[in-house]
Amino acid sequence: MFIVDVLLVSAQCQSDQSRLLLQLESSFSYNNDSSGKLVPVKWNQNTDCCSWDGVSCDGGGHVIGLDLNSRSISSSIDDSSSLFRLQHLQWLNLAYNEFNPAFPTAFDKLENLSYLNLSDAGFGGQIPIEISRLTRLVTLDLSTFTSPGLKLEEPNLGTLVRNLTRLKFLYLDGVNLSATGNEWCQALSPLTELQVLNMSGCYLSGPIHSSLSMLRSLSVIHLDFNNLSASVPKFFAGFPNLTSLSLTYTNLSGRLPDEIFQIPTLQTLDLSDNDLLQGSFQKFSPNLSLQTLSLSRTNFEGQVPESLGNLGKLTRIELAE
Repeated sequence: MFIVDVLLVSAQCQSDQSRLLLQLESSFSYNNDSSGKLVPVKWNQNTDCCSWDGVSCDGGGHVIGLDLNSRSISSSIDDSSSLFRLQHLQWLNLAYNEFNPAFPTAFDKLENLSYLNLSDAGFGGQIPIEISRLTRLVTLDLSTFTSPGLKLEEPNLGTLVRNLTRLKFLYLDGVNLSATGNEWCQALSPLTELQVLNMSGCYLSGPIHSSLSMLRSLSVIHLDFNNLSASVPKFFAGFPNLTSLSLTYTNLSGRLPDEIFQIPTLQTLDLSDNDLLQGSFQKFSPNLSLQTLSLSRTNFEGQVPESLGNLGKLTRIELAE
């Protein structure tokens, strides 16, 4: 998870900002049966809202950051919520709550957002097209691992991200992207600044199209638990900043390109649980950065070379059947 630090500026809170926050607080209810420790939102109207827990302001006293993650909030957020009148917001984190599944459609009113984290916030169903209008987003996290789950049908993945060309960090783990078919690589091609791509368990299908090679800034690619039914493309070795490649349980086949083992920046390589994936070990160069290597339950053959000892940073290796 990429964390953004919001600069805390000492400023007197604007009265309208305080009022909107208090309206938001009053709309919250909580799940007292939550397995986690209950940390309700408690803001004191007699103090400066810029000093409130989870709130940060700019020099003019406008609320630009709101972090309400992991509060066990179980109420709904509808389109009339005062949240969507905090129009100076640049950073919003509602992750790990239990909001009503109805996904609000008013997020496009927060047009200054550069960071939006709704991971496991409780929202379910179709991701609204309004998210696609947040063209200043650098980080978007809609990952979901709990019921009822999220999906992208209409809009589909391509429609959602087409205009989000500033994105550097995209987390969609667990979102049902099956409606995109095997064109998910093409859908991502406008995101030329993307550095982190997490789309595990998204019902993706293969092959891995060459249009993904346009995303030259990628450093993290996690596509685990998808039915890619494809070979590992050689162009992955051409990403100059790639540090983590994880493709476990993706029904890979064919032969792993030898060049993958020679990526100098790669720290994590996990291709485990792909029993049709073939390959053999090459001589490992001493200038490699590998820390984790997992090839268990693949169809690799041959002996492990002595040059494995060249990997001085290696802390975890899994090669067993």
